[in-house]
Amino acid sequence: MRAAVAGPDGALRCPWALSAPEYVAYHDEEWGRPVHGDDALYERLSLEAFQSGLSWITILRRRPGFRSAFAGFRITAVAAFTEADRERLLADPGIIRNRAKVDATLANARVLAEWPPGELDGLVWSHAPDPATRRAPATLADVPAVTAESTALSKALKKRGLRFVGPTTAYALMQACGLVDDHLADCVARRP
Repeated sequence: MRAAVAGPDGALRCPWALSAPEYVAYHDEEWGRPVHGDDALYERLSLEAFQSGLSWITILRRRPGFRSAFAGFRITAVAAFTEADRERLLADPGIIRNRAKVDATLANARVLAEWPPGELDGLVWSHAPDPATRRAPATLADVPAVTAESTALSKALKKRGLRFVGPTTAYALMQACGLVDDHLADCVARRP
């Protein structure tokens, strides 16, 4: 069931936050906090896609490399990447060199570059569920991997031409970007 666990400082946290040192800061200061802005959401969407099939710690440890390789995830900059940039990415040991994920990240930037400013932010946040309808999870078993909202967000993103945005990836994005607060009820990082 895995309820909140006391960390080295005695504070209760989601159990996954204590599985690696890098997780504590990410859990306490970033995960579940509201993220706005097209570039910031593009970064999170891209990293969640790269995480697919891997542990999040793998992505978190390589995030500086990803940011460097993908021009800080500025949509307009990545949309202008050339075939030479693609080859550079596929040879970069600082990122996950998965061809399908690299191609999706580049294609998504090209799609998003055509959208008006704020449109990605508006689309993503329009799928945030009403917090009053969600109970705080008591254990990890209470945290879903997919919801009706993440399925709808996935469909909306795919309909607009984005790739590697399945319902599970969409829900992970929702968790990471604060659309939902899946910190356990007793967790020190849970928002009031």
